[in-house]
Amino acid sequence: MKITFPHMGNTYIAVKALLDDIGAEYVIPPLNSKRSLELGTKYAPEMACLPLKINIGNYIEAYEKGADTILTAGGRGPCRFGYYCEMCREILNDNGYTMDVIVLEPPDVEIMKFIGKIRKLAGGLNIYHILKVIKNTTIVAQRVDELERLAFKIRPRELRKGSTDRIYEGFRRKVIDVKGSQEILKLVEDTKNQLLKLEIDKDARPLKIAIVGEIYTTIDSYTSFNIDSILGGMGVEVHRANTISGWIIEHILKAVVPFTKDKRYAEAAKPYLGTMIGGHAQETIGNTVLYAKDGFDGIIQIYPLTCMPEIVAESILPAVERDYNIPILTLIIDEMTGEAGYMTRIEAFVDLLRKRRERGEIAENLVLSGN
Repeated sequence: MKITFPHMGNTYIAVKALLDDIGAEYVIPPLNSKRSLELGTKYAPEMACLPLKINIGNYIEAYEKGADTILTAGGRGPCRFGYYCEMCREILNDNGYTMDVIVLEPPDVEIMKFIGKIRKLAGGLNIYHILKVIKNTTIVAQRVDELERLAFKIRPRELRKGSTDRIYEGFRRKVIDVKGSQEILKLVEDTKNQLLKLEIDKDARPLKIAIVGEIYTTIDSYTSFNIDSILGGMGVEVHRANTISGWIIEHILKAVVPFTKDKRYAEAAKPYLGTMIGGHAQETIGNTVLYAKDGFDGIIQIYPLTCMPEIVAESILPAVERDYNIPILTLIIDEMTGEAGYMTRIEAFVDLLRKRRERGEIAENLVLSGN
């Protein structure tokens, strides 16, 4: 059995740690690219969302490198993601790419079913080893997310433009060549120290923009045209609630262990969307409210074309925008999205936020001076 898995931002790092630690043989697909998207678009239904198309491209590219088994996540609730694993299996088999599919779904009440799937990947391990592997994988995901947040913070403050990208992208390439969770954690720490040594403008007050929306398009840099780096290069500090470690902890681990789930977003969203309708719609609304209360300058919602939960969220966001006086930009992504138009909208939005802040500072200064 030679395992592969789909790309979604830095997910491959956590999955690599898992598979390294259980001793499984695997193939990391090439990072998302135009070819990945073209392959997936060729075989996927036209109205399927962009993540499915790229994932199919990932699987085909991994199949070409010898992979015969797919490891993917599952889901519950009214979102198409929950049955994408079956769609991929059928699409691939119909087109001559015969692959087995192992789905790690959020367990209902029985953790042994979840552990059993990990054991299948490893060809048989004792439960204590598997629990240790799950713990280490979660720690890796957390540390990588922390590293990404550090890059978000340093990028708009760096004195030598491009330094953060050089170090961070170097980490994403180097991590493929290290082995096991402990070596990955050491590389994360080394990269963190490199970032902390960069010269920064300590007096900078960058704009703060939060990114909300569907998890794949907010997390995956290829899909979002590297929006995190683009905004950072424009002097904007980016924040994003959706993370890999958050998904692992909130949707898998807390489904079986007696810890309270983080429902701050649900409470914040209640006046606008009082129930979970699938995907990340409720998180999008709730986190927008929370970011507005925290004094952010603006919000960018990103989601793939035809994503019904985010379409509902988009229809609600104008009410949040009005109630909290915070500008919101919605970007909808599919395989036909043009980078030039996408960039123009982002640049115009950042200009708008800068002018709002300038007017606000001028008004504040007038009040303070007594005029």
